[in-house]
Amino acid sequence: MIKSLAKHTNRKFWGWGYADFCLTEAENTAIEEAGRLLAPEGGTPVSIPQLAEYNLPKPRISPPAALKPLLSSTPYDRLFHAYGQSCADILRMLMRDAPNPPDFVAFPKTQKDISHLLEWMEKDNIAAIPFGGGTSVCGGVEPDVGDTYNGAVSIDLQYLDKVLQIDPVSRAAHFEAGIFGPDLENALRPHGLTLRHFPQSFGFSTLGGWIATRAGGHFATQYTHIDDLVESIAMQTPRGPLSSRRLPGSGAGISADRMMLGSEGTMGIITDAWVRLQ
Repeated sequence: MIKSLAKHTNRKFWGWGYADFCLTEAENTAIEEAGRLLAPEGGTPVSIPQLAEYNLPKPRISPPAALKPLLSSTPYDRLFHAYGQSCADILRMLMRDAPNPPDFVAFPKTQKDISHLLEWMEKDNIAAIPFGGGTSVCGGVEPDVGDTYNGAVSIDLQYLDKVLQIDPVSRAAHFEAGIFGPDLENALRPHGLTLRHFPQSFGFSTLGGWIATRAGGHFATQYTHIDDLVESIAMQTPRGPLSSRRLPGSGAGISADRMMLGSEGTMGIITDAWVRLQ
């Protein structure tokens, strides 16, 4: 039984996909043949990592009592949030090399929870790392922050996954940022609508992650970038909430949406958004 505060514990902590996913015999054979071509002298087999095989450092920080119910320091939660899903990330996990996991993983359930977390983390000089589905391949969720901060906390938004409103007349919908791609599309399907944004990470990535990284939908044609589909964005920052207005169009000054799109967690934590539908 995995100890975790997460509601999704069926994913591998060390690599891509679900924990019970296995390659077919034909796929394993193809990999072995490719391996012999790349390394005729042979290689060293690597076993599937187990949680007990990692020597994790103790958390460096002490959270206030009021926030402890939101925070986890279990091995599964810390390791799952230690890296993204690049080839280098997975190889390091296979080598049992995770020297800089987050000190804690936070699982806020409301925007007020996020506000309280950011207030504590700013006060105690702790790095806040927004975490959606953890599919980053460029180090965006890695909590290796050096000695500049007293510690690092990964803030996982998986509980902020509600469908707030669907407007079939305007062909728009309002979602919390932690909703995963399949759940978002399943909510729209009964209305005959779709966001039509299908990045390669679709099954394990979130709306907030798409917006924060300016994701492209590689499995769709025509409108493929999330930029084209966003109507308004809301985020929590260390200085309070920030949101853009939902307007049909505007040419008045700087676009707040464009500041938040692709911000990669540097401005704050995206909590919800209105999106255009097809």
